[in-house]
Amino acid sequence: MPEASNSIASQAADRYRTIRNVLWIVLFLNVAVALAKLVYGIISHSVAMQADGIHSFFDGTSNVVALTGLWFTRRPADESHPYGHGKFETFAAAAIGVMLVIAGYTVGRGAVGRLTGEAVPTVVSAASFAVMLGTLAVNIFVTTWEGRVGRRVGSEVLVADARHTLSDVAASTGVIVSLVAIRLGWEQADGVVALLVAVVIFRTAIGVIRGVGRTLGDAARLPASALAAAAREVAGVLDCHSVRTRGLERQVFVDLHIAVAPDATVEESHAVAHSVEDTLRRRFAQIVDVVVHIEPGAGASSAGPGTVGL
Repeated sequence: MPEASNSIASQAADRYRTIRNVLWIVLFLNVAVALAKLVYGIISHSVAMQADGIHSFFDGTSNVVALTGLWFTRRPADESHPYGHGKFETFAAAAIGVMLVIAGYTVGRGAVGRLTGEAVPTVVSAASFAVMLGTLAVNIFVTTWEGRVGRRVGSEVLVADARHTLSDVAASTGVIVSLVAIRLGWEQADGVVALLVAVVIFRTAIGVIRGVGRTLGDAARLPASALAAAAREVAGVLDCHSVRTRGLERQVFVDLHIAVAPDATVEESHAVAHSVEDTLRRRFAQIVDVVVHIEPGAGASSAGPGTVGL
């Protein structure tokens, strides 16, 4: 048992280091991309490019929030938080969603200003395309890599941040299209694309906030029927019902009721409960805790078929 505990602790530490390192690298890249787009957007008077730069700065800010949330998440369970501190990571994801809403509003306001003629005409040059294509390549790398790592280690905050960066990919693509349109003579393309960028950002925010809502709202994380079926396969279990799950995608808590032979001893029933817990943990890797409620079944004996092997 001590070896198993050490293995779990080692895996948790590796996971923490992986998420932390990814966030630091992405933070550096986001700041670099944001500065490139924002500075050249100001120089060329491109509202769409400036808006995209602001969006990228929000990407960087979300990385800082994620790192802060991750620090809280790493803390072990204690008397005040018996279920651990995992939801602090969800709070960080929620903050990212709020930042996306703010970014969408900022971008939309700039777009309206461009469409109403309140901005200086955009100057489009070869450097404009170079900056946008270069930053687009960086964003595509970031969203692909960060999303893949997030799914591999089961990190809500990495997946949410990757979605945030994906919205930046869409925004940058739109800006490039607007630069082409302006070169062809459609000056208002800058404002139109900036407005579309705002819509993309808001859609991404809704997706992130919806995912956070599932966790904070204690939505079911695993199919109750699949868990009940797995429990019924255990010797000594006559039935399984009232299955409930909650928690993070990677950290699921389960409680369920099983029926055992009415004449089973306390020791036998306890052994069945442990077998159910072990079976579910093996079958579903994201389960971290199982609470089994034991009830007497009807029409069966502990001496008959399905007897617990002790």
